[in-house]
Amino acid sequence: MAERYGDLPVRVGLRVAMPVVGALVLAVLLRGLFPPDEMFRWVFHPASIAGCCWAGQLWYVGRSVDTTRIVSTLVGLANGLTVLRGGLYAVVAGFVVVPPSTGLAWLPAICYGTGAVLDRLDGAVARTVGEQTELGTRLDMAFDTFGFVAAPLVAVLWGRLPVWYLSISAARYLFLSVIYWRQYRDRPVYDTPDSNLGKYLAGVQMAFITVALVPTVPAALVWTAAPVVLAPSLLVFGRDSLAVSGRLPGSLASGRD
Repeated sequence: MAERYGDLPVRVGLRVAMPVVGALVLAVLLRGLFPPDEMFRWVFHPASIAGCCWAGQLWYVGRSVDTTRIVSTLVGLANGLTVLRGGLYAVVAGFVVVPPSTGLAWLPAICYGTGAVLDRLDGAVARTVGEQTELGTRLDMAFDTFGFVAAPLVAVLWGRLPVWYLSISAARYLFLSVIYWRQYRDRPVYDTPDSNLGKYLAGVQMAFITVALVPTVPAALVWTAAPVVLAPSLLVFGRDSLAVSGRLPGSLASGRD
């Protein structure tokens, strides 16, 4: 009990102070970036939305960190790159209330594309310096999932992607809900197929969404390619959902790429 209360200030700092300070810093940095004459019709300022999204991600980081290993966890290069990626995705989220005519129309593509590159880099760094941890895996998945919501939503609101493309965002949460539901019901959660296909397709999705956000790419071309890019990822999510539920035929469940 004494140990529990002894680290209370640390937990409060990680779960309250860090998200609040991080949100304020990001909001202040971004507030001067958006032209005031483009913001007059929106109730929420994009800097405020970005700050709130950043706060939510930092809260998740603070909630996940082992309080006995704070420095090694937060200062690690691989996890640092992952957290930076979350900040870039938070900036993208701010553009949900920015009109596509803004002079900053390139910024979502730049931020999301940079985040996608960091997604490849942080894993490589973790393997190289021996920083592969369960926390790193959780943060990577959480920030990937957030990015797969923020970036497609901006693209849809700007008319760069059809609204049904948001099914890729819903699919990730539906897959996680299958796992949580089975855990809640004390039912076994089976392994997904031993396959790298999902990772490859996630990379394809990130690249495609980045291209979709580029203002100079014809929207008609993006809309034509969207179903071709989307379908394989949805099929893999369906396969994995059946696998964790134990409903996937054995020949598929044990398959390899």
